[in-house]
Amino acid sequence: MAMPDAGYLSLVDLAKYSAMSTRTLRRHLEDTTHPLPAYRIGGKVLIKRSEYDEWAAEFRTRGRPSLAAAMKELGLA
Repeated sequence: MAMPDAGYLSLVDLAKYSAMSTRTLRRHLEDTTHPLPAYRIGGKVLIKRSEYDEWAAEFRTRGRPSLAAAMKELGLA
């Protein structure tokens, strides 16, 4: 089945696009600190592809963060 070229994706289509499971995407929809933006129309959940790309870009990292730096950031060191 080909990926629709529309600006809005169902959870199944977004799972294919993002390489994440629909279960993981549903957890991100319910995240209270950084929820995945979505549109709920009736019982259907749609995600705008460009909004998903922006949301996902906020998780971008470079390299492997050191444990000491992470602990310092959390105020544990």
